[in-house]
Amino acid sequence: MRKIFRKMAVAPTSLLVLMGIVLLFMACGDKHRKETKEKQVDIAIDDSLRSRLAAFAQDPRVQGKFAFHVYDLTADKPVYGYHETLTQPSASCLKLLSGVAGLHLLGSDYMYITGLYQRGKVSDGVLQGDLTFKGSLDPQFTEQELVRFGQAAKKRGINRVDGKIFVDLVIQEPVKSEEHWYPWDLSFSRYGLFYKGAPRVMKSLKSVLRTQGIAFADSHVVLGTIPAGSKVIYRYGTPIHRIVKRMWKNSSNTQSTALLYTIGNRINTQADPTATGVAYLRKFLREDLGMTDTSLVVHDGCGLCTYNHLSPQALTAILVYGYKDKSIHTMLMQNLAIAGVDGSLAHEMTGPKTRGKIHAKTGTLSHPYGISSLAGYCRGSNGHDLAFAVMSSEMSVLDARVLQRRLCEKLVE
Repeated sequence: MRKIFRKMAVAPTSLLVLMGIVLLFMACGDKHRKETKEKQVDIAIDDSLRSRLAAFAQDPRVQGKFAFHVYDLTADKPVYGYHETLTQPSASCLKLLSGVAGLHLLGSDYMYITGLYQRGKVSDGVLQGDLTFKGSLDPQFTEQELVRFGQAAKKRGINRVDGKIFVDLVIQEPVKSEEHWYPWDLSFSRYGLFYKGAPRVMKSLKSVLRTQGIAFADSHVVLGTIPAGSKVIYRYGTPIHRIVKRMWKNSSNTQSTALLYTIGNRINTQADPTATGVAYLRKFLREDLGMTDTSLVVHDGCGLCTYNHLSPQALTAILVYGYKDKSIHTMLMQNLAIAGVDGSLAHEMTGPKTRGKIHAKTGTLSHPYGISSLAGYCRGSNGHDLAFAVMSSEMSVLDARVLQRRLCEKLVE
């Protein structure tokens, strides 16, 4: 019995030792698997590309400030930079910042919704109550779209409005040129109806309703908010991708400024949308992208201000951020200009080496002399996705574009 007892007493100790050995092996196995996984995701960059870029950086060129940065998105590593932290006027490449930051804040499925609301009943063609037109910050809403609202009211059987016709607007003053913009930089006629001020909106609405045969007293058309108890009778929506397309592919300053207003209004409906929007772009650059260099300057949402200063490294950081967000990256690839194909690159880089292979945002200002930038995506010869940015100033735009083309050829060869 004593021998049996001794065997039974030893068994738990042996079991504990055995369990310890098993746990040790499991821990070692987990560590090995983790190290193996880490080794698997450590993707090498293309050394031949780095060599080509290094040689390109030393090639003779015209005088002026010049810098570029290339990032391997597949390997998630920088490839090569030449004065990549040098800040220069960004021109319209700033639209990459406002677009990506706006999509991050608002969402890729954001819709600008404009609505028509009715309170009260329609009896014998008379609305015994109020009609409200609720505007948005839709920069593509024109008088043509407004006609649909008059038609919608008519279809409801409304021939006369006895009550008020409220006009509910996000901004009531017409948009103005921002500080540091040249007066010829922006065509205000290209803004959507809601950016032209309350008097213009009210005048257009009156005209549309009367054209549809709807009677009302002029004095009853007033600014106001949607009365309680109102029900929507018509809505019109513009998806954000339509705004982003024009601002990236065609470099529209009005669409970019409108998006800045939208950003500012989303953050604080009571504050100045421009100042609030710019503050958000600065915060996004600093906190979301980790770009804390105090020489990086943001003054607007479109890049018209020559005091806007970004670096190639900051531009690639924006592109890397966009690449890692699936919905934003889809927007970028669908709406950036394509070399030799469309948008602001339709007549640039049309040769077989680059045509159709570069998706990028252009940036050009002719004042002061020679500001040009290009930033976007392409695929390297090793199949890796690349982000790149090239900036120049104090040289002619034509010379800058030659350098941009040569860089892009190095990236895809």
